Amino acid sequence: MKKLIQLSCITALLAGSAFAIAQPAGYSGPSSKAASAPAGYAGPSSVALISAKELLAKGKDDQYVKVKGKLLSHKGGEHYEFADASGKMTVEIDAKRFPEGVTIDHTTLVELSGKFDKETFGESTLDVKQVKVVTN
Repeated sequence: MKKLIQLSCITALLAGSAFAIAQPAGYSGPSSKAASAPAGYAGPSSVALISAKELLAKGKDDQYVKVKGKLLSHKGGEHYEFADASGKMTVEIDAKRFPEGVTIDHTTLVELSGKFDKETFGESTLDVKQVKVVTN
């Protein structure tokens, strides 16, 4: 009986590792796949648009916000320099948040939604949960 349990465990581990190996190697950039946009809510939102300057000056920790502007540069890791007409700030964007099949550069107008991480000491950032390319 003990050998049967061990054999079952080994079989399950091998099946799981085969599944993991079959998965894609990882994210390789916003334009790596030509796929349709994921389904989701596309209607109106009660979250008001705020400027980078106002967010940095008056934003509250864990406040959910939207900003509209451009990603000027990649600062390394998940950190990007964001700018709108009022100023610049650092935003944190996980690679999976970029829309698939879309190239985003320093000239692309984007709307970023996420939680504001207000720091008492150091740099406050926006932890981005959604990246939308603005077409109009």
